[in-house]
Amino acid sequence: MHPYVVEEFSDAEIAILRRYFTNLEGPVFALVNLPEVVKGALFARYSRSSKSLRRLFLDEFVGDLDLTGDASIDATVGLGRADDLYRTIFYEYGDDSVAQLGGVHLACEQASNILTKVLEWGRLMSYLEQSTRYLGYDKRLGNGQYRFYRDHDVLESRLGARYVGDMDRMFDTYAEMLPVLTDWIAKKYPKTPEDTDFVYRQAIRAKALDAVRGLLPASALSNLGIYASGQAYEALLLRMRAHPLPEVREYSQMMLEELMKVIPSFLKRVDVAERGVAWTNYLAETKGATRELLHSMWDNVATIDQGEQVRLVGFDPEGETRILEAIVFANTAVSTEEAVSRVKSMNPGERAKLIATYVGNRMNRRHRPGRAFESTDYRFELVTDYGAFRDLQRHRLLTLEWQPLNVDLGYDVPEVIREAGLADRYEESLERSASLFYDMREEFPEQSQYAVALAFRIRYVMQMNAREAMHLIELRSGPQGHPSYRRVAHEMARLIRDQAGHEAVADAMRYVDFSDTDLERLEAERSAERNRLNR
Repeated sequence: MHPYVVEEFSDAEIAILRRYFTNLEGPVFALVNLPEVVKGALFARYSRSSKSLRRLFLDEFVGDLDLTGDASIDATVGLGRADDLYRTIFYEYGDDSVAQLGGVHLACEQASNILTKVLEWGRLMSYLEQSTRYLGYDKRLGNGQYRFYRDHDVLESRLGARYVGDMDRMFDTYAEMLPVLTDWIAKKYPKTPEDTDFVYRQAIRAKALDAVRGLLPASALSNLGIYASGQAYEALLLRMRAHPLPEVREYSQMMLEELMKVIPSFLKRVDVAERGVAWTNYLAETKGATRELLHSMWDNVATIDQGEQVRLVGFDPEGETRILEAIVFANTAVSTEEAVSRVKSMNPGERAKLIATYVGNRMNRRHRPGRAFESTDYRFELVTDYGAFRDLQRHRLLTLEWQPLNVDLGYDVPEVIREAGLADRYEESLERSASLFYDMREEFPEQSQYAVALAFRIRYVMQMNAREAMHLIELRSGPQGHPSYRRVAHEMARLIRDQAGHEAVADAMRYVDFSDTDLERLEAERSAERNRLNR
C-alpha cells in the first residue's frame, strides 16, 4: 500500500480531535459531533487550504467553537442503540429509503487525481476537492517527499526507481517554473491603483498556477471532502471494490472502516455474499468481459492527435418542439397526444412567444427555466486536456463517460507559457511523462495512468438535457474560469445554436460570457474583497 503520511498531534490536540474525528492517523476519517454548518464551512475552507482537515480544524475553527460539555465525547462510541434500531428497519421491514436520510461528512486525503475522479462519480453526493488554482504543489509532505501516489507494485518492480525519479523531476520543473512565471505575469499585468496588494497577488498567482498545473502528473495527491447519504456511500463502495486500480480498491476498504464507525447499519450489506459481494462481482465481471469481447472483435486502432475538440454528436432536430410539448402538457389539463397536436398547430411566432414567456426575465444565471427544458438532450464528444476534464467532470447531473488516460492524443501548452519563453522546459517535462507512460503501459496498464501529466488530452462524452446545458455553459464560460474549459463552453453554445438549430434554447442562455479577459480571477478576487470589507 502507498505510504500514507501520518500526522503528529500533541496530547492536548488529541484530546480535542478524538471528539470530532473517527481516527487521528489515517487519510480517511469521518466528522461527527459538530453542527452541520461547521462541517460545511470546514469543507469549504478545506478546498483552498494546503493543510489537512484535522490541522485546519485545530488552527482555524476550534477557537470559535464552544467545547463546553464535549470533553467526555468520543467520536467512535454511542452507536449501539441507533444501530439496533436501523438494523430492525432494514432487515425486518426492508425499507432501503432509510439509508437516504442519514448522511456523513467524510474526509479523503492523499488521493491521486485518478482516484478523485472515481470518488466523484456518484450523482447523489456532494464534493469539494482541493484546488490546483489556489494551492501550489511545490511544497512537500511532512516526510520530505513530493505529493504523488506511490503504487506498491510499481515501486517493487524494475520500474520503481525510474518512476520515483521521473515523478520528482516533473515536480521539480513545476516548482522551478512557478515563481518564474509568476514574476513574468506580474510584469505583464502591473497592479492598478483600484486593487489592494492582496487582491492583485491572488489574481497573479491564480493565473500562474492555472498555467503550470499541466505539468502535474495524474499521480499528484489531493484532498477531497464528501457529504453523502448511507445509500450513496454503499453504491460508491461497491463500484470502488470492482475497480481494476489497486489504489481504488484499497482506499474503499479504508472508507468502509471509517463509515462503519458512524453508520454501520447502512453498510452491513456491503460484505454480505449474496448482496454487496455479488453486486461487486457483477460489476467487475461485466466490465472485464465487455473489454475482452471488444478486443477480440477489433484490433486497437492508433489514436491520431487532432488537437482539442468539441463535437456535437447527438441531438434531436425537433428538440425545441419537444420542449414546447412539455410546456403545454405541464401547464394545461390536456393529454400528451393533445399537447403534441396543439404545438403542431402553432405558427413560428406563437412558438417563439411561448418559449420566451416560459423562460421569462432571467435576472442572473441562477434563474433557470423549468423542467420542460429537460425534454431534449445534447451529446458532446470532447477531447481536452485532463485539467479541463477534471473541472467539467464535476457536473454530475448528466451522463459522462471517459476513456482511460494516456498520452496518445497529445498535449496542450498554455499560451502564457509560450509568451514567457518557458515552452521548451514545459514540453521537456511532458516528454518525460510520455516516456514513462509508454514504458509502464505493458506491465502496468492501469497504474501507467499515474505517469500522465494533466496537460495531456483525454477523450470523453457529456450527454445532458437543455436545462443542464444552460447551467454548465453559463457557469463554465464565466471570465473567472480556466481558459481551457471556457473554450469548451463557448463551443458548446455555438453548436447548440448553429448545428442543432435550437435558436430559442441558445437565446435563453443569455448569461454565456464570451468576453476576453487577462487575469481570470481578478474580478472574482475584487468581489471577494468587497464582501470581506462589508462583513
